[in-house]
Amino acid sequence: MSYTRVNYRDVEPAAGAMHFLRDPLECEEVGVTVVDCDPGWTGKEHDHAERNHEEVYLLMDGEATVTVDNEDIHMEPGDAIRIPPESTRQIRNGDDESTLVLAGAP
Repeated sequence: MSYTRVNYRDVEPAAGAMHFLRDPLECEEVGVTVVDCDPGWTGKEHDHAERNHEEVYLLMDGEATVTVDNEDIHMEPGDAIRIPPESTRQIRNGDDESTLVLAGAP
């Protein structure tokens, strides 16, 4: 088979919201995560400097704020941001549910 398929809803979420798809999809070079945020959900602050892991966050539904290096970036559906490996990042959801897609490599 030349592809791998998974429905993110079938992947048990970590931290109550994050559906990590890298392993279920058998990815070798890219990570993909779907984040279904409940109202008020906050992710942990982190960076990916040790793994040189660049990420793109794409907001699909709702509203969210992503803090990058202590700068709050308000996101609306369709907004995407790229975050370099050494930058700290943290997702904070607003008053409604939201869905983000996170992609990272290498």
